[in-house]
Amino acid sequence: MLNISIVLYRPKWEQEVIPLLQELLRIRNLRKLYLLDNTEPEFRKTETAKQKETLAAQFGTEKLRYMAMPSNLGYGKAHNIALRESAYYRTELHLVMNSDIRVKAEDIDAMHDWMLAHPEVGQLMPKVLNPDGTQQYLAKRLPSPIDVFGRRFLPAWMTARRNRRYELRDLDLTRPVNAPYLSGCFMLLRTKAAVEAGLFDERYFMYPEDIDLTRTIHLNYLTLYYPAWTVVHAHARSSYKNSHMLRVHIQNMCRYFNKWGWIFDKERRRMNKIEY
Repeated sequence: MLNISIVLYRPKWEQEVIPLLQELLRIRNLRKLYLLDNTEPEFRKTETAKQKETLAAQFGTEKLRYMAMPSNLGYGKAHNIALRESAYYRTELHLVMNSDIRVKAEDIDAMHDWMLAHPEVGQLMPKVLNPDGTQQYLAKRLPSPIDVFGRRFLPAWMTARRNRRYELRDLDLTRPVNAPYLSGCFMLLRTKAAVEAGLFDERYFMYPEDIDLTRTIHLNYLTLYYPAWTVVHAHARSSYKNSHMLRVHIQNMCRYFNKWGWIFDKERRRMNKIEY
C-alpha cells in the first residue's frame, strides 16, 4: 500500500490542488493522502474550516486527511508528520510530492507495483517534464558549493560545463540511473529506507532536505531516476524570483555544507562516480 503527502503553502486550490486530488484519489493502492497546510493561520483565517468542508463534501474523508499546521513548519518537518504515520502503520511506500505535479493514477500504481518487486530500490523518481514538454534535469550528482552558488551567481558560460555534469546531462537519461540526489518534487520512498535514513532532517527549513535524504538512503539502497514513467512539473524556482526565498536558500545550503563538508566530502566524491 501507499501513502502520499503534499505540503501546501497558500495553495492554488482550484487551479492545482483540486484537479490533483481528483486524480490521486483514483490510485488503486492508495491508503491515505495527507494535505499538510503550512499557510500561516493569520493568512488562512476562516479558509481552513471552509476548505475542510469543501474537501469532505467533494471527496469524502476516508482516504483524505487535511491538516492545518499551527505555523509554517517548513517542507521536511511537515512531510515527516505523514512519514511517521506511514512508519507506524507499516505502509510499504510513501510518496512525497508537490501540488504543482501532474501525474496519472495508473502510473503511480505501476510505480508502486514495480517498487514492491524491487526491494533493493529505496527511492524512485520518474522522468520530469516542463508543461511545454521539455525535460527538467532533476536527478543530479551531489552538489559542491560551486555547483550551488556558481550556477546562481556566476555567468552561465563559466559554469556550463560543470552544470552539465552536475545535472547528469553527460549520461544517457533514456536509461535508469542510480543517482545520489533526486528532487523533492516527486520522491517515491520505501518507508523502511526513509526511516533507516532518519526521515527528513528538520534543521533545514527548505531546499536541501531532498539532497540530504536521498544521499542517506543511497548509502544502503538504489535511488533511481527511472524514465519509464513521466510526470509534469510546473517548477516555480521561487528563489530566483523572491529575495526572501533566496536568503532562505542560501542559509539552508550553508547548513547542508556545514553538515556534510564544504570542500572535503569523501562520500560526495565516491557517490558522484555514477556507474550504470
